[in-house]
Amino acid sequence: MKNEARLFKALADETRLRILALLLEGELCVCELIAALELPQSTVSRHLATLRNCGWVTDRRQGVWMYYRLNDDRNLAVKRIKPLLVTLLCNLAEHAAAIDRLGSFQDGQKKPLC
Repeated sequence: MKNEARLFKALADETRLRILALLLEGELCVCELIAALELPQSTVSRHLATLRNCGWVTDRRQGVWMYYRLNDDRNLAVKRIKPLLVTLLCNLAEHAAAIDRLGSFQDGQKKPLC
């Protein structure tokens, strides 16, 4: 029961919800999350660590870059909650603005940084 409590407790923060909403789109690098959320790297990394530690996301390193994605293939609770997150988060104006910033950031990269 402790793992489930930690999983739900992580949802009690706006920044973590915003990160999860972006990761519903697919795997993203930390630099992409920073651009989309317009938050400092330290803030984004701290919230990603919380999400990773409670099982919401997994990470992988590619060179010096860290990539994050939802952990819905290994965590049944995440897999079952994912459709609810899509319904609740992906229709918000704030999420649409973050997706626009993400797209602008990705389009502005002449060569991928990450």
